[in-house]
Amino acid sequence: MGHIVFSSTCAVYGEPQSTPISEGQPLNPINPYGVTKLTVARMLADFGAAHGLCSVALRYFNAAGADPDGEIGEVHEPETHLIPLVLDVALDRRPHISVFGNDYEIPDGTCVRDYIHVADLAEAHILALKTVMSQGSLPSVNLATGQGASVMAVIEAAHQVTGRPIEHRIAPRQSGDPPVLVADAELAKTVLGWSASRPSLECQIRDAWRWHSQGPHGE
Repeated sequence: MGHIVFSSTCAVYGEPQSTPISEGQPLNPINPYGVTKLTVARMLADFGAAHGLCSVALRYFNAAGADPDGEIGEVHEPETHLIPLVLDVALDRRPHISVFGNDYEIPDGTCVRDYIHVADLAEAHILALKTVMSQGSLPSVNLATGQGASVMAVIEAAHQVTGRPIEHRIAPRQSGDPPVLVADAELAKTVLGWSASRPSLECQIRDAWRWHSQGPHGE
């Protein structure tokens, strides 16, 4: 019938019961983005059972970085992702970064996320397609590093990479923002033979910095 590698998201878990988040945790999205991703994954499974479509849903955690050669990167408005926003401050494209809450029960008080390099995501897709074509439908898998970094850690890493100050302001917490979203990334090793080869936050920010400082705005 055909083969589909579907880009899903960790938002399908909603507010996790525990961390690290395994694929077996309840699926309870709390925003339209997570709901629609979960709906499509269920439709693919149903269509596969009825018509033989082979598929796998890849649940991204926080995609970051850019093409290591600086040829492809992220540009969209309005920007909502933390690392590009932080780098915009370093480039004087915005005056400061807002940190939404610094009173979480985390050492520095700011939310923790699992950042994964886009080049690692691309490699996972190639492996996923090859595996689906040879083995048929696969269980949904997390794509992540299994490591967490706080908002303040991202700001400090960006400061170290760019050598520029990153002005930040503390703002109220955002509703529905879980304190920690870090994956159990082991199933991807078993199912796809994949693990992140660029887990370093500094590597991710360095590649993003190369792109944002040289290319995306025609500068």
